[in-house]
Amino acid sequence: MKAAGLTMQKIRRSACGGRFYPADPNELRGVMKSFLVAAETCGSAPKAIIAPHAGYAYSGPVAASAYARFQPARDLIKRVILVGPSHHAEFSGLAMSSADAFVTPLGLVPLDKEALAQIRLLPQMIVFDEAHEPEHCLEVQLPFLQSVLGEFTIVPLLAGNASDEEIVEVLVALWNGPETRIVVSSDLSHCHDYAAAKTMDQATAQNIEALRAERLDDNQACGFRPIRGLLHLARLRGLRPSCVDLRNSGDTAGRRDRVVGYGAFIFAG
Repeated sequence: MKAAGLTMQKIRRSACGGRFYPADPNELRGVMKSFLVAAETCGSAPKAIIAPHAGYAYSGPVAASAYARFQPARDLIKRVILVGPSHHAEFSGLAMSSADAFVTPLGLVPLDKEALAQIRLLPQMIVFDEAHEPEHCLEVQLPFLQSVLGEFTIVPLLAGNASDEEIVEVLVALWNGPETRIVVSSDLSHCHDYAAAKTMDQATAQNIEALRAERLDDNQACGFRPIRGLLHLARLRGLRPSCVDLRNSGDTAGRRDRVVGYGAFIFAG
């Protein structure tokens, strides 16, 4: 990811390198390549995706199933709206960062400051760097984006206690054209046994594909609020969701008595 011509004044440092994904750039590139080579790529790039946000050993292969679909539009996509749940801070509405860029071992990712200034005028928006600094749900998406796209900016947003309407209003304001895509970061069920998790996650996937936002809460997905907002937006804009991968940590790298569910979904027009 090139940052030529940009004067970075404030950098949000990596909080997850060496924990959720490799801190060494070469090792990280190798991991990304292996995930993406194994993922299926077909059709045109979706307008939006839902991808999980656990450690790469657990959810990386599932996330790659969604991100690989962006590859046909590598040079077209110039801005990505990232929305995920806040795991470390409680607040109302949605939180933006005052940083000029986020950094990963693969380089700097600049923020779209004009877009952030635009939505800052909405009453549900706050600037809350303390929520962003330790947060993993958006950061773990960045190496995937850096691997499948060329030069791009991001609009990273954390959802606190935000209503569906508040999230939809922000996403509508940022919709723009084919240069803009949306990524919602969320895992699915948490801490159930393997069989129970599979049943729960299959039901959640069916509700997402049917745009049944009202059936989702924190029992189905930690990022249920951004997902619900995206489902309402899909109805408004005629997007069709489909599940392209559905697994859990018992399928990838973990034990099966207490698992976390992961789903990859794409939303196409």
